[in-house]
Amino acid sequence: MRASRLLSMLMLLQTRGRLSAPALARALEVSVRTVYRDIDQLSAAGVPVWGEQGRSGGFQLREGWRTQLTGLTVPEARAIFLAGLPGPAAELGLGEAMATAQLKLLAALPADWHADAQQVASRFHLDAIDWFRSAAPPPQLKAVAEAVWLTQRLALRYESWQGVSDRVVEPLGLVLKAGTWYMAAMKTGNKAGNAAGEKTSEARVYRLAAIQALELLPETFQRPANFDLAAWWAQAAQRFEAGVYRDEARLRVTELGLQRLMAFNPRVAEAALNSAEPLDEPGWVAVTVPIESIAHAAREMLRLGAEGQVLAPPALREQLAATARAMASLYGPPAPPAAA
Repeated sequence: MRASRLLSMLMLLQTRGRLSAPALARALEVSVRTVYRDIDQLSAAGVPVWGEQGRSGGFQLREGWRTQLTGLTVPEARAIFLAGLPGPAAELGLGEAMATAQLKLLAALPADWHADAQQVASRFHLDAIDWFRSAAPPPQLKAVAEAVWLTQRLALRYESWQGVSDRVVEPLGLVLKAGTWYMAAMKTGNKAGNAAGEKTSEARVYRLAAIQALELLPETFQRPANFDLAAWWAQAAQRFEAGVYRDEARLRVTELGLQRLMAFNPRVAEAALNSAEPLDEPGWVAVTVPIESIAHAAREMLRLGAEGQVLAPPALREQLAATARAMASLYGPPAPPAAA
């Protein structure tokens, strides 16, 4: 365990440069005291690591020194081959580079590990595209990826729920979520050369499929030093899910209706299970579930058929009643045949 931790510490210092003791402790999930002991151990082993005190101090390796001690274990090699997803890499234009990297990795592994590492691709496959969805990447993906790599501003024509608008953004990263590509970016203005809209203090989410046109601008920007894409996305996704549901609906459902609710959004399904209360009428239970809007909820509740009834809010009951009347008129008794 300690040898593995020492190697991890060495790799962190080699790849990230100067790091404080608390930062190393967080990355390695150990105490600061353990970090100091490990630094002493590395130094005793001949590794040229030195520390600097002060607010901006920390530990770092001697400039230009690098270790060749980068051996992989079998599980680590398997993990790398599993992480090398061909679909997203190809969409980003990195398919050939990924294949070359895997060949180099194989060449660096002991010969008796080759078959074991390569078996991952033949035994595990991740399909990130949902059913009945197109697997074609958005046409703007490669241009956005290039802007992310080069930290260059983008001029966009973007369609949001508020309409179509022109804006200039600073792209910070790309996220693939359930087969859909999103961009994290800071908005800087409305048009190229026009900062009519002040620069946002936080990154926003842009769906690449909603970009109608874009232009890679010559200006570069300074990427925020503390921006963590994975952490930012987790918070953004949580805020989105929490903000989608703005109201609640009270229903009574049969056992089959409750089962059908389990096929709804996971948050709706969980709320239905947690709130289920038996009613005096045998075979029925009352549940309370979150809803996005009256219109959206009316479409969703039609999936329950006659196995569920909305009790509140009144606006949702009225919309479902109107839909039921319209459907009844379509599926009512057929008109009598015309007389010959």
